[in-house]
Amino acid sequence: MHFDRLGHPDVRMAMSKGDGPSEGNSGGGSGGGPTKPGAGGNPPPKARRQFVTYILLLAVIAVIWTVLTSTSQRGEAIQTQQEFFVMAKEGYFEPASVIIEDNQLMATLAKALPGAKDRDGQKGSQVWVKIIPGEYDWIRAQLTTAGVKWQEQVGQSVMVQLLISVAPVVLIFGVLFFLISRSMRGAGGGGPGGMLGAFGKSRHRVTNKENVNITFADVAGVDEAKDEVKEIVEFLKNPKKFSKLGGRIPRGVLLSGQPGCGKTLLAKAIAGEADVPFFSISGSDFVEMFVGVGASRVRDLFKQAKDNSPCIIFLDEIDAVGRRRGGGFSSGGHDEREQTLNAILVEMDGFEANDQIIVIAATNRPDVLDPALTRPGRFDRQVAVPLPDIQGRRQILAVHARKVKTAPDVDLDRLARGTPMFSGADLAAIINEAAIIATMAEKDFVGTEDLEEARDKVRFGRANKSRKIEEQERVATAYHEAGHALLQVILTDADPLHKVTIIPRGQAMGATFSLPEKDRYGYSRKYLLATMRVLCGGRIAEERKTGDISSGAAMDIRMATAYARTMVLQWGMSQRLGFVNYSGADERETFIPEKDYSPETARVIDEEVRELIDAAYRDAAQQVTENWPKVVAIAEALLRVETLSQEEVDKVLRGEPFERPTVSDLLQRELPKPPAATPGPESQTDIPPGAIANPV
Repeated sequence: MHFDRLGHPDVRMAMSKGDGPSEGNSGGGSGGGPTKPGAGGNPPPKARRQFVTYILLLAVIAVIWTVLTSTSQRGEAIQTQQEFFVMAKEGYFEPASVIIEDNQLMATLAKALPGAKDRDGQKGSQVWVKIIPGEYDWIRAQLTTAGVKWQEQVGQSVMVQLLISVAPVVLIFGVLFFLISRSMRGAGGGGPGGMLGAFGKSRHRVTNKENVNITFADVAGVDEAKDEVKEIVEFLKNPKKFSKLGGRIPRGVLLSGQPGCGKTLLAKAIAGEADVPFFSISGSDFVEMFVGVGASRVRDLFKQAKDNSPCIIFLDEIDAVGRRRGGGFSSGGHDEREQTLNAILVEMDGFEANDQIIVIAATNRPDVLDPALTRPGRFDRQVAVPLPDIQGRRQILAVHARKVKTAPDVDLDRLARGTPMFSGADLAAIINEAAIIATMAEKDFVGTEDLEEARDKVRFGRANKSRKIEEQERVATAYHEAGHALLQVILTDADPLHKVTIIPRGQAMGATFSLPEKDRYGYSRKYLLATMRVLCGGRIAEERKTGDISSGAAMDIRMATAYARTMVLQWGMSQRLGFVNYSGADERETFIPEKDYSPETARVIDEEVRELIDAAYRDAAQQVTENWPKVVAIAEALLRVETLSQEEVDKVLRGEPFERPTVSDLLQRELPKPPAATPGPESQTDIPPGAIANPV
C-alpha cells in the first residue's frame, strides 16, 4: 500500500496539530497567594455544632428505646406455660425453634393458631410466654417430654444484647458526624482539610514572574497576536497611562487558533513579562462528579483573583465549559456545564473598573462558544493565533535551533520553505528529533540530512528500512511513485518536486514530496486540477507496468475526491452549479448533516465531482503514456537507490548517467579484502584465466 503525496501542503489542511511547545514551570502551588484578612469564610458558630450533637444524641436514644421495647414483647403472647407445652407437643412449633431465654420462652409457629386473624398468629410468626428464672430444669424436662429440641440463651445480659443491636447504628452516626465536622472545619478555615467542602475549591495554579522563564522573546511567528497581548501587559504595569484619556481595561482576551500554534505558550510569556499573579486553570477542572461544584469553583477562583488584583486569569480549553447553550441533543435536565458557564458570565459582569483583573481564554473551537461569552464586555478582544507563514516558521526554527548545535551549512530558510502548514509544535519537534537522530549517529553537529529525516519522521513516521518487501510489490511501488514524480515535474501549475522514495515510512510503502515555492492562502483552479492529475499518475503508471491495480492508491483517491467535492460544494468551481455554496453550516453540534438543496441538485453535484476526477484521470493517463520511457527511467533508478532528490530526477529525465552507488555497493566496499595468497607452481596451472579468489 502506498501513502502518496503526503508532502503536499493541502494534505495538512485537515490534519490536527499538537499543542504548542510548553517550556518552563507553570507555577507554584494551588493556593491563591496571600489573602486579605477575613477573606475566608467564618467558622460555623458553636450553637450550630451543639444543635447537630443534640440531634445525633436524640437519634441514638430513640434507637435504644426501640430495641429495648421490641426485644421484650415481640410476637404473640401465650397465657400459661402449660398451654405452650401442649402446643409444642401437638407440633405447632418449627423444629429447633424453641429458645430458652432469661425470663421467657420463644418459639416460631410452623402453622397458624386456631382462630388467628392477625399477623402474629400466622405461620412463621413468633410466640412467647413468661417464665421464672429458677424453673429452668423443670422447663427442660417438659420440653424433653414433648419431644421438642430447644436452644438456650441464658446468662446473656440485656446490655450485651443492647450493644449488639445498637453498635452498627452508633457506628454509622459516628462516621457521619466525623465527616460533617471535618467538612465544616474545612469550609470555615478555607484549607484543604475539608473532605466535602474541598470539592468547591478552585484547582488553579498561581504563577509569578519568578516562577517562569518564558518571555516574549521565546514566542515567534505570531507577531500580531504578540502585539495584542503586549498591550495587556503594559496596562497591568501602568494602568494610569491608559485611564488618562478615559479608556478602560479590557475584561477578557480570547486566543483562538489551531492546536500547536502557541496559545498556551503566549499565555506563559504573559506570565513571564507581567509582574502580577497569574491564575491558570483548565476548563475541565471546573467539572466534577458532584452537581454545582463547577460554579462553586468559578466563584472561588474569581474571589481569590479579586483579593490579589491586579492579576491575570488564564482559562485553557474554555470550550470544555463554554459551549453554546441549548445545542446538540440535550436531555432537558440539569446541565452542570451550563451552570458553570452561567457562573463565569456572572463573575465577568461583576468586574469593576478598578478591579484590574484580565481573563485570558484559549480555545481551538471558537465557533462552538456561547455568544454571551464572546460578546464585547466579557471577551473584548479575540486574538487569532494562526499557523505561521514561511517567515514565521523561519523565526520559530531559529528560536528552537538556539538550543542545539547545528552544522554551518544548515539552511533554515530551505527547511522553513519545505514545512508548509506546520505548526509551532511541529517545528519544535523537528529540531528535537533532528538532535536525537544526530546523537544516535554519534555526530558532533545536527546536519541538513538530520533535519530532513526529522521532518519526514514527524509528518509520516520512522522509515522502515528493515521491512522485507517482495520484489513484485517493490516494482509496483517504484512505478507508482515514478508516475507521481513525472507529473510533478512536467506540470507547471503543480508544486515543484523535492524528492521521491520507495523506503517504507509509517504505513506508507513510498512517498513523493513537493517543495512549495510559497505559502498558499488561496487555491486556484489550475493548481487544484494539476494536483489532482499528480494524484492520478501513481495508479496509472502502476497499472500499466503490472497489468493490475492495488489498494496502494487509497490515499490518492481520498485526496482527489476531497479536492473535487470542495471545489464543487464550497468554492463555486463548477460551471453547472455556479456561484453557490452547497456545503451548509459546519456547526458540528448534531449528527444530522445540513443539506439545503434538492435531490436533483445532489445528483448534479455527484455528476460534477465525477466529471472533475474523470477529466484529471484522462489527462494524467495521456501524460504518462506520452512520457512512458521517462517513467521507466525514474522507476529503475528508484529500484536501484531507493531515494531520488529533485536534482537526480532531472538528471534521469535528461538521460545523463546516474553514478550514485547503491546500498549494496556501499556494503560491498566495506567488506575486508582477503590477503593475497602465493600459489605454488602446481596450483597456477589449475586456475582459469581472469578468475578471482573467493572472499570467504
